[in-house]
Formats: sequence, C-alpha cells, structure tokens
Amino acid sequence: MMAAEIVVEGRVQGVGFRAFAQRKATVLGLSGYVMNLRDGRVRVRAEGPRETIEDLVRDLQKGPPLSRVERVSVTWLPPTGRFASFGIRYAEFDT
Repeated sequence: MMAAEIVVEGRVQGVGFRAFAQRKATVLGLSGYVMNLRDGRVRVRAEGPRETIEDLVRDLQKGPPLSRVERVSVTWLPPTGRFASFGIRYAEFDT
C-alpha cells in the first residue's frame, strides 16, 4: 500500500474535474479525496497499491473533456489508512 498527493494544474476548476477524479478513483478501488485549492489547482490524495495510483495519475493527466491539464505533480507518502472511500472535499482546510 502507498499514498500519493497529486496536484493538478491548468484549467481544472469549473470543468467537472473533481467528479471525474472521484469516479476514476472509485472504479480503481482507491481511497482518499479530491479538492479544489484556492490558487486554481486541484489536489488529490489517494491511497492504495502504487500501480493503481499510477493508473489514476494517467487518467488525471488527461482529465475530463472541458479541462486542460498543464502539469501533474506526484509526491509519494506513507499511507495513513484513515480513508474508507474516495470523496470530494468542498473547502480547502490546509495548504
């Protein structure tokens, strides 16, 4: 098991990106969350097998039809095990 913090830059807010990420992560069986950041980026926290998280990263690099992904950065972290499912967060609690 691994965890990753994935930050997506580009036109990724207001285009259904969070719902897209949640759908993809749920289908892949990952846990965690996706949220908009104040600066226009999207943060994804995913936990699961590394290969599966890498599949999610590939999906996020494409994004939903109205998005324009310019950059995706991934930071690998130890898993916390505190997420039961994959959800959407609607407010930025930390930076």
